[in-house]
Amino acid sequence: MASDHSSVNQPKFVYPNNELEQQEALEVETKDFDYSKRSQWLRAAVLGANDGLVSTASLMMGVGAVKQDIKVMILTGFAGLVAGACSMAIGEFVSVYSQLDIEVAQMKREKERDNIDQEEDGYEKEKLPNPIHAAAASALAFSVGALVPLLAASFIRDYKVRLGVILGAVSLALVVFGWLGAVLGKAPTFRSCVRVLLGGWLAMAITFGLTKLIGSSGL
Repeated sequence: MASDHSSVNQPKFVYPNNELEQQEALEVETKDFDYSKRSQWLRAAVLGANDGLVSTASLMMGVGAVKQDIKVMILTGFAGLVAGACSMAIGEFVSVYSQLDIEVAQMKREKERDNIDQEEDGYEKEKLPNPIHAAAASALAFSVGALVPLLAASFIRDYKVRLGVILGAVSLALVVFGWLGAVLGKAPTFRSCVRVLLGGWLAMAITFGLTKLIGSSGL
């Protein structure tokens, strides 16, 4: 009787079947999600932003090694932003368009071989890469990265302070971009941040040093 009494007093947790099914489906979806699907747009966005940040900052630091005029530095950075964004957009467009041509040709061969119906064919076409979207994303990401050193240097007249602010702003942005790429791709955040930060510092140091060397030689 005691065992029966204890079993009666034990709380019973009853969940509706639909909630259990939703919870199980969510867990399966989370576990089975393939983060490699993000690789294409993540690569374009992260690389574009890093390229814009590092290349524009390196250009400005290089010019700053021989010219202390703020106008020259800003114009150099702006020219780097425009040229780099156009280059990224064109390069990404050509690259993704080549990939699109290959995938479309493969789909035609499979359609002729397997007699794929129109509904399935339409679904496959929706998964094809879009060259225009990729080009726009690359140009936008590059511009966002390039704006960081430009905005950091725009309102500082003192030469040494300006260089220090550019270095600090770019370092912070590099850490943020490295962290963001690692989080979106489910990769180790610390190693990603350190790798991106050291790479950016190295690029700026080499550009500054070589430009300073050439400038001081009187060439």
